[in-house]
Amino acid sequence: MSNPVELINNCKKGDRQAQEQLYREYSRILYGICLKYSRNKTEAEDNLHDSFMTIYNKIEQFKNQGSFEGWIKRITVNTVLQKYRKEENLSLVTDNIEEEEEPEDTGYMNLDLATLLGYIQELPNKYRLTFNLYVLDGYSHKEISDMLGTSPGTSKSNLARARMILKEKIEANKARIIMER
Repeated sequence: MSNPVELINNCKKGDRQAQEQLYREYSRILYGICLKYSRNKTEAEDNLHDSFMTIYNKIEQFKNQGSFEGWIKRITVNTVLQKYRKEENLSLVTDNIEEEEEPEDTGYMNLDLATLLGYIQELPNKYRLTFNLYVLDGYSHKEISDMLGTSPGTSKSNLARARMILKEKIEANKARIIMER
């Protein structure tokens, strides 16, 4: 990896080679984030492209304070969330399903990563985004509600519904495996 400060400064000057190098160095990490929040690989690739365009356009705002990688990850998540906010109303579910203190084991750990990622990608947008932000990225319901423009109660409800759907998919997968034996 090159000198990050020099690379960032060259990107701020609009240096295309520096931008290409930035893409090469961080695209795998950011693609993983995009894939996690997207419905499929094509959408993840589009989100990655949009994220890099935002990074290039806003790189002047990075003041070399804190982690650059953390900064571009945050931009990537925000870029994807902003796209979904424009596409649809993420707050359709407004009833309060209280989150369990200790969520029951839904069998996430018994699945291979590709299968679990596939199940997560199949979730409706509002559930997938909430699940990823809360479970995989560790945001609080307050933070999620701020990011998605919903209430904390909606965030809790969407998380509970996402877990319920995932549990049903995992149970169906277990039943299918047992039937195949």
